[in-house]
Amino acid sequence: MPKAKKSGRTTQTAGDARLRKNVVEVLEGGHAHVGWEKAFAGIPTALRAAPPGPGLHTLWELLEHMRLAQQDILRYTLDPSWVSPKWPEGYWPKAAPTEAQWKASLKAFRSDLAEVVALVEDTSRDLTALIPHGQGRSYLRQVLLVADHNAHHLGQVVSARRLLGNWK
Repeated sequence: MPKAKKSGRTTQTAGDARLRKNVVEVLEGGHAHVGWEKAFAGIPTALRAAPPGPGLHTLWELLEHMRLAQQDILRYTLDPSWVSPKWPEGYWPKAAPTEAQWKASLKAFRSDLAEVVALVEDTSRDLTALIPHGQGRSYLRQVLLVADHNAHHLGQVVSARRLLGNWK
């Protein structure tokens, strides 16, 4: 049986530590999918709102959608008073971004992702516990939802950049 380490209110086993490490790896990318920093690095201003093809989302739409969804999942998980945006209009931007909006979206995405990672690394929180206000959802389920959603859209970012001639 793995030796348990006392950490805060819970006892952390070697298996729990591995699980947390593996979940963080999935959140940060770079294994089975590209990490978000690489996916959004070096995108010229002119391509941010350029449609990569008919019916496809722009890089700005993908970035802002990922940011809004990640923020919603995180805040819902941690704040019982959080009110989610209206679907679908609350999750997709309408207009092309200014430089300030682009930078702010990247910064907010990075910050919220760091908060999701911190939630996973907080050994005083049982990831398998049900969220008190979570309608039967666990913390782990919410974190995996962030990872899954981000990985899906990061694939779209890479495809869009390829179509726009901006991916090596």
